[in-house]
Amino acid sequence: MFAVFAAEQQYHHDIRAREDERRILASIRERSAVAPPRQVAVGAPRPTVVSVRTAPAWPRPIGLHAHEQSAAA
Repeated sequence: MFAVFAAEQQYHHDIRAREDERRILASIRERSAVAPPRQVAVGAPRPTVVSVRTAPAWPRPIGLHAHEQSAAA
């Protein structure tokens, strides 16, 4: 019996949620139909900033140090 009651409650909750979403979408449509179209402002292009990365591409584990010579040499 509890499963039936829970299913009914979930059904009614979903119905109310769908109705709320439908009302919100309808109000958005009404506002966009009434509102004047917005004008897009064209600004100056932004300057491109190029940064030089000085840190390694990935962090080294704690206790390891970078050596001048290769380990394979």
